Amino acid sequence: MHFLLSCLASEMGNHMDNKHHWDSVYQTKAADAVSWYSPHLELSLRLIQQATPNLDASIIDVGGGESTLVDDLIALGYQHLSVLDISQAAVDGARQRLGKDAAKVDWLVADITQAALPERQYDLWHDRAVFHFLTTEEQRLAYVRQVVRAVKPGGHVIVATFGPQGPEKCSGLDVVRYDPESLHDEFGTRFRLVQSTTELHETPWGASQQFLYCYCRID
Repeated sequence: MHFLLSCLASEMGNHMDNKHHWDSVYQTKAADAVSWYSPHLELSLRLIQQATPNLDASIIDVGGGESTLVDDLIALGYQHLSVLDISQAAVDGARQRLGKDAAKVDWLVADITQAALPERQYDLWHDRAVFHFLTTEEQRLAYVRQVVRAVKPGGHVIVATFGPQGPEKCSGLDVVRYDPESLHDEFGTRFRLVQSTTELHETPWGASQQFLYCYCRID
């Protein structure tokens, strides 16, 4: 019992630390002043349209923060959109930016490793720059369990992390860098790799960051 209580306390402490960290980032930096900012996530949009051309598809953007991806998906006509982020400040910023269009989105504030997501809800799961922050095996296993539970059988999973030549840290935190094989291995054989590609992302101050995108389907 004491061990269980200790584990629960540790998990709660980590959650609060992470939430405080990301709230601080979004409260002190403009949306276009963070390293991962891009006016349009063109590769993400292209893969999403390739995977789910049906505008009735249910899509969740994990770690969406203040990303403009949701703006572009709304503009394309997608009807069932969810954005999840650990930071209330990020979600508030995105909702304010969207104005009346914010009502078209299901906004979720939660740690993705602990979120209470609906079962078999989503046709497509998108994550650009969350998974590489999960530095422990326990966090990554919890994340994959969430994907398996929340995505419909036959659904699509697009995850982008830093590639082998990407940064070793981001926003003051350690990250894990991946190549296509090591990223796919984290998810397992139930995830059928459809496509992988690298992207050189240019930060707002002109530096380059290598991102690896893996697009899988769940069998």
